[in-house]
Amino acid sequence: MDRETVEPHVESMPGKRAREWADYHQSNAAPSTYVYDFVWDITSEAEGPFCTDVDGNVLLDFTSHVAAAPLGYNNPKIMDRMEEFDLVDPIKIAGQDFYVSDGSDPGEEDIPGPSALMDKLTDITSHYGMDTVFLSNSGAEAVENAIKICYDNSGGQKYGITFDGAFHGRTLGALSLNRSKSVYRRDYPEISGVFDVPFCSDQSCGDGTCTCGFFPDPESTMSALRKKLHPKKGNVDADEVSYIIVEPIQGEGGYRFPSDRFADELAAVVDDYDLTLIADEIQTGVGRTGEMWGSDHYPMEPDVITGAKGLRVGATISNSDVFPSEKSRLSSTWGAGDILSSMQGVFTLEAIEDYNLLDNAVVRGRQFKETIRDDAPETVTDVRGKGLLLAVEFDTKERRDDVQEAALKRGLLTLACGYDVLRILPPLDVTEREIDIGANMLLDAIEDVS
Repeated sequence: MDRETVEPHVESMPGKRAREWADYHQSNAAPSTYVYDFVWDITSEAEGPFCTDVDGNVLLDFTSHVAAAPLGYNNPKIMDRMEEFDLVDPIKIAGQDFYVSDGSDPGEEDIPGPSALMDKLTDITSHYGMDTVFLSNSGAEAVENAIKICYDNSGGQKYGITFDGAFHGRTLGALSLNRSKSVYRRDYPEISGVFDVPFCSDQSCGDGTCTCGFFPDPESTMSALRKKLHPKKGNVDADEVSYIIVEPIQGEGGYRFPSDRFADELAAVVDDYDLTLIADEIQTGVGRTGEMWGSDHYPMEPDVITGAKGLRVGATISNSDVFPSEKSRLSSTWGAGDILSSMQGVFTLEAIEDYNLLDNAVVRGRQFKETIRDDAPETVTDVRGKGLLLAVEFDTKERRDDVQEAALKRGLLTLACGYDVLRILPPLDVTEREIDIGANMLLDAIEDVS
């Protein structure tokens, strides 16, 4: 496959073999969130955003596996470096019980493992004063450990604050923080003492104009968050708040971007009440928005960052003062023990720096937005994004779903989020040609449906 010339090509989607594979998989799989019967053939050609399915269809994948494959398929920026090594067995060790090295001096390793990844993570979070990392297996575990260290650091303060539309994972602790779809939390027990306030995504939010609910009285500076914590007007004692957790840009909730007024007020409240702020960067981190972290776009300064997806492992990052000093407060048999994933995480972060992919994300994201905005019909109500975290919003949920299906039949993979939003996540090194192909495929799909 020549990435510079390959074009999407679809005979039928899904094809006969894809349906057979999906049926075979589902015969033993618990119900989950499979979007459609796309079955990637791992033995066929794939590079960057292009991949081949089991029926020989060549597809343009603008999902990056929900941002978990930030450089797409078989990218030589990663693969060429990994081919240098003879991988060992076990490739996964009991990570918080055993150390691992390639025999070189610390910091000079040819095969970068968990130690190198943690060193890299503290380097790219040093502007927030972070110097300590706990590695785990997933984003949900990263969030679980973030709230654990905050509860511990606060000495048992009992309250947490989350935001309407939030999604932080599917384990029980993380579920307690979710405020997007009811299906995620229904009938499950929850952590007590978690309060929620509105998330303001009204970009016109200003004095007298805000309709988001975060400022109940648009002409007042008393936000819902500040009022909740107010010593006389509120119902939550700020001294009992262990943490506030926020996605710098909401993902599953609909790619909702915070208003400037919201971001300013959140930063001010955290500062005024000396609260611990957790930034959930599992989808917005690792260069996706054109900055290394989504928080870098806003005045809020996190005390804890949770990462995963593009890092290939889960990571809870903070300052040593926030983490427990007592052993066994945090531990995981496998967390920090995945040698291969740690290597991929290091190579991914280095590729972002070496190939100026933050700048590429900004330029190519702008290209996508301008292309869609110039030619989309009125059924598209908004096109927004930062970097390559992109969203196209439609007038109805049904139209969004139909566009996603029409795009699939043309060979373009996309994902839904929120209620009526299509999310677009090209690889961070996506080219001008690839954005042009994908944007025009999407416009054709929109035209079909409209």
